Amino acid sequence: MSTPPPNHAELTAALSEQWDALARLVAELDEKAWRTPTALPGWTVFDVIAHVIGIESMLLGLPAPRLDTDVRGFEHVRNEIGALNEVAIESRRGRSGAELLGEFREVTDQRRKALAETSADAWAALTESPVGTVPYGRFMRVRLFDCWMHEQDIADALGVTVDEGGPRAEFAFAELIPTIGRAVVKKAQAPDGAQLTIALTGPVTRQLHIVVDGRAELVDALDGPATVTIELSSGLFARLRGGRTDADAHLDEFTIVGDKELGDRLIRNLAFTI
Repeated sequence: MSTPPPNHAELTAALSEQWDALARLVAELDEKAWRTPTALPGWTVFDVIAHVIGIESMLLGLPAPRLDTDVRGFEHVRNEIGALNEVAIESRRGRSGAELLGEFREVTDQRRKALAETSADAWAALTESPVGTVPYGRFMRVRLFDCWMHEQDIADALGVTVDEGGPRAEFAFAELIPTIGRAVVKKAQAPDGAQLTIALTGPVTRQLHIVVDGRAELVDALDGPATVTIELSSGLFARLRGGRTDADAHLDEFTIVGDKELGDRLIRNLAFTI
């Protein structure tokens, strides 16, 4: 049986709040601050907002921008999706930050209207997404996750603090957590019989229990002592999962109890996107 998509009203409200949070974050920036580099290779704060505009414009069915530059030659462009993202950014580089923010607000207002008018059938309809063929509502949760991560990217680049908890974070973590098994087995090479706990101390609090038996499976509780327990904040977990930083830059921000070698391999191989 397929998993039903997230609640329409709750998720669309969270997306709307997320777009407002991004707009507030950049509303008072001068042109120099707009061009602040982020942890994303080749992208500034300006580029991150331009990227979000590009994706939401595509979802509205707006024509893709035309560009003479071959963005595939850019060092940080690794695939066709990256090239598509870069066209949306490169085509807007000549604008001011204020102009970009104006477009962001216009496009996200149109998206709010479109989402409000999405029927229950359309919300549940299967559609292509970055995580495969899924219900449209699940795709919108991926959009929430992407925008939430980009809020952290911009805040980190600007050296400001934002609220990393609440409903928006809960939706984002619903995308961060389920695929953790790949990191446990394929990257950290946890052996059969291993039992692991990742304790997130907040602002999103979770006890992620994982057992390995040929594959890694998230379970509600372990049936014995953990082979290894890793404790860290949800903010650091999100940044490691998102490939925004590495564990060696945060050695005093996590603890490993039990099989330290396994824990070290896992904490250094959590990334599944960048």
